[in-house]
Amino acid sequence: MKQLLNTLYVMTQGAFLSLDHETVRVEVGGELKMQVPLHHLGAVVAMGNVLISPFLLGKCAEEGRAVVILDRNGRYKCRMIGKTAGNVLLRQAQYKAVQDGAVATALAAAITAGKVKNARNVLMRSAREVESADEEALLRKAADIQADALLKLKEPRDTDHIRGLEGEAAAAYFGVFPLMMKPSERAGLPMNGRNRRPPLDPVNALLSFLYTLLLNDCISALEGVGLDPQMGFLHVPRPGRPSLGLDLMEEFRAFLADRLAITLINRRQVTIDHFEPRPGGAVYLSEKGRKEVVSAWQKRKQEDQDHPLLAEKSPIGLLPHLQSRLLARHLRGDLETYLPYIHP
Repeated sequence: MKQLLNTLYVMTQGAFLSLDHETVRVEVGGELKMQVPLHHLGAVVAMGNVLISPFLLGKCAEEGRAVVILDRNGRYKCRMIGKTAGNVLLRQAQYKAVQDGAVATALAAAITAGKVKNARNVLMRSAREVESADEEALLRKAADIQADALLKLKEPRDTDHIRGLEGEAAAAYFGVFPLMMKPSERAGLPMNGRNRRPPLDPVNALLSFLYTLLLNDCISALEGVGLDPQMGFLHVPRPGRPSLGLDLMEEFRAFLADRLAITLINRRQVTIDHFEPRPGGAVYLSEKGRKEVVSAWQKRKQEDQDHPLLAEKSPIGLLPHLQSRLLARHLRGDLETYLPYIHP
């Protein structure tokens, strides 16, 4: 039986979360706003000035529910989890693979191929949908660059070579990203390439927020099978950096986060009114914008999607968990190769 646990996102400033028997109480100004059974939740995400009682924190830690703290703009601050889960032998196999150049290169190539293939599919879909022949040509040219990178990834020299190919493909992809938006929306939501830390335009602010949501889900999936989210293959391990979480999310960026961003913009569910400029040129989603995006994100995760290795559909929200299990099986030696998720 499948169960897709929800994530509770709390964005109202001044909210207070507490444990009431087996439920989470959410109060604002002493007034009860909602009460959620704890067993329905897989994680709690607090954005900004949100208070959480020690008893609720302890209960979440005891039962393996992550509590994630973001600032009010959606930037990651910290993550609280309970005892380390999983078989220590699996983590030993993971650390050994990270140190093995051939294994690490093969995994980095597979992860990157999944990202590039999904990005190409998104570009080709948009090329079929645009009305301008010139824009279609530009989108197809960017898709050809993704295809060329895929060919070169079949025989990668090392992880630095792979990162170079990924960078070239990403530059081509984001170079035409605005063309996937309706012409009527581009003037109001300008984008000048990919930028972050901080995002300098509304589209990048939207993408960065969605990537944060996706990364949290990927980290939870990896922890759920007992892998160390900090020890990655494509992304260099650094103190405090969830390198394997960043690896895993690469497969889902284009078809999940990017396509959702495009859909929200084209349907005018997110407009310029959902963003706030900050001193220094930074742009962030407003509280209203964050609520709109989180609602759409949760709905998207509930949608069923075919998995190429399964004979049945799976909720999109479970795909990172399925891929984490495939990665764990590969590292244990049960699968000869790791196959990234390719969106059909």
